[in-house]
Amino acid sequence: MGGKRERSGCDANGHRRRIASRNERSRRTPLPPATQGDFLRGAGEGRGEGRALPADAIDISPAVVGEYTLPDGRRVVPVFHLLAERYLDPQFSPDAVSERCGIPADTIRRIARELAQAAFDNPVKLPIAWVDAHGREHSEMIGRPVSMHAMRGISAHSNGFHTCRALHLLQLLLGAVDTPGSFRYQPPFPKPLPPPNRPGKQRQANGALDAAPLGFVHGPEDLVVDEHGRPRRIDHAFSWAYPLSAHGMMHTVIRNAWAGDPYKIDTLMMFMANMSWNSAMNTAQTIGWLTDRGSDGEYRIPRIIYADAYASEMTAYADLVLPDTTYLERFDAISLLDRPISDADSACDAIRHPIVEAASQRLGNDQKPRDVRGFQSVLLDIGARLGLPGMVLEDGSPRYRDYADYIVRHERAPGVGLLAGWRGEHGELEAKGPPNPEQLQRYIEHGGFWRSHVPEAARYYKMANRAYLDWAQKMGFLGHAEAITLQLYSETLQKFRLAAQGHGPRQPPDEHRQRVATYFDPLPIWYEPFEGAQVEDSATRFPLSAVTQRPMFMYHAWGSQNAWLRQITTRNYLYLHPDTGARFGLIDADWIAVESHHGRIVVQARFAANVQPDTVWTWNAIGKRRGAWRLSKDAPEASKGFLLNHLISDITPKGDYANADPVTGQAAWFDLRVTLRKAEPDESTASERAQTQSQPQFAPLAFEPADNRPLRYGAQFRKNR
Repeated sequence: MGGKRERSGCDANGHRRRIASRNERSRRTPLPPATQGDFLRGAGEGRGEGRALPADAIDISPAVVGEYTLPDGRRVVPVFHLLAERYLDPQFSPDAVSERCGIPADTIRRIARELAQAAFDNPVKLPIAWVDAHGREHSEMIGRPVSMHAMRGISAHSNGFHTCRALHLLQLLLGAVDTPGSFRYQPPFPKPLPPPNRPGKQRQANGALDAAPLGFVHGPEDLVVDEHGRPRRIDHAFSWAYPLSAHGMMHTVIRNAWAGDPYKIDTLMMFMANMSWNSAMNTAQTIGWLTDRGSDGEYRIPRIIYADAYASEMTAYADLVLPDTTYLERFDAISLLDRPISDADSACDAIRHPIVEAASQRLGNDQKPRDVRGFQSVLLDIGARLGLPGMVLEDGSPRYRDYADYIVRHERAPGVGLLAGWRGEHGELEAKGPPNPEQLQRYIEHGGFWRSHVPEAARYYKMANRAYLDWAQKMGFLGHAEAITLQLYSETLQKFRLAAQGHGPRQPPDEHRQRVATYFDPLPIWYEPFEGAQVEDSATRFPLSAVTQRPMFMYHAWGSQNAWLRQITTRNYLYLHPDTGARFGLIDADWIAVESHHGRIVVQARFAANVQPDTVWTWNAIGKRRGAWRLSKDAPEASKGFLLNHLISDITPKGDYANADPVTGQAAWFDLRVTLRKAEPDESTASERAQTQSQPQFAPLAFEPADNRPLRYGAQFRKNR
């Protein structure tokens, strides 16, 4: 309860009602400044007017609108009141937002009506009895058949966090969360909000962090900043610039390491992400940072260690290359602690296990064995050699033999490891139990997979289903079996906004104060993405959105050189709608110049009627640099393939922040705005190959081309049969 009051609202029937003016409200007893907009807690027991009770009490009819004064004079307002007050404002009407969305107002009204009708007029009912977290018994499970999903297409914008929040807010209002026919949680989710694990901030006496390096910020007190509010991490995650960056900010590391911000580094160590090429914004300048030297003639980034299974673009900049295994040669855990493969009705995890031994694979004319090790095992070895806590035993010897040993024996908490299946000394336990030395073999015997079904009465309403909460606690997914509250109004965001408004002991530096106050709104807001808002006359100069999408089989540098898939994806095109082509005077297969506020590329276009007319798109990672991946110098991936990344700046047009969401630090890949024109003959190349290759072209990397003989698999297997 509480929060900023605005202009209009509604009563319990949804009718418009007058709200006291700001001047009228200011004469009433104010909330303490540092708690304005926080949830009311501990207001006392009892019933009746002027008393606040727990919202999950089972025998109350909660007030959802109105303003109330507590016995101590504090004023409180239900969250739903604030929500209705904001979104019933005329500025959010379909007519007001239609042009901005590019969707007719009547279409917006129709979709809203269809959503409500599907949720409330056509519920799905399952005859399954269940008990909620507060003890109420239900004879059936009622579903709201509306389902929505948000991932990178929505989140990878500088306004992506609030856009996702708005979508989830709609799901909550429709009741379409973990019901029959709606969005479903997949174990180990849901988790409390925010989850309890916070990012590590301090070193312990043995040098280890006091918590994991990534986590969830609950308020300003959890930021990883110094006494002046400046970032302490090389990626600036968990700083006042990007407070809720739960995944870290890998896309900022190379620039910050080059700039020595917030400190100079000795060695940059990276794994598999190909950060000089298809995982980089501002590709050309990133390459420059990796090779730049200071006034003393030394590299600005002194040493680079890189692990990869292929001779990717990034390996060219490494002082030391650690040859990695492919997924066919190592153990991996697809763990419930990370990104599990669960479905809504069961908890699942899996392993990858070696199909071939790396040492048995002979390469080249001299038939040398592949001298490779899995990078996870290398990290464990390095950690043991450095004597890092958790990596060595008391006598200083390595705690883990390799990554396979780590998968089996490491415990995040007592009895909770990377894998949930076949735990216990004899594999008789699931989810929680002592390590089982034969655990990996049990997985192999079961096809690499483990699965445990959610009890039937626990499969829906997981956030407030007694059977599920008890089961999740038993399985180790939750530390307690209390109901999980889904927040319409984010108290975490409000804590930051209050700090930016001058309240509390931890406040942002002046240069970040307005940014935090603006974007840490506890209710979802919309604002123009920074690339459009900060580029003068952007809508006219750069009228098209441009999207680059990773193909599943060329994600980072894991599987980019599948020989069979190369036959159908040796190059990419820029795809656009035929109407878009006509608008810009283009014909199918034209070579075109594509320009953003940051740069220009020359590529070949193809028409596709299934592309949105205001959008162009292409695959990422298919375009290669000449010489990379040991491809021939004339390989189509390099001569005709390309990256949109050259057009994407890694910082905002103003140059003041990373090109990212101001709340989470999520890279804003999809904010890119471009214009098109037919390429002039000399824009592709001045050689006789005019208009037959893409631009820009970089100096070839000095890798020897791979043997180009036809690949024939299986002959040795047949011989040994």
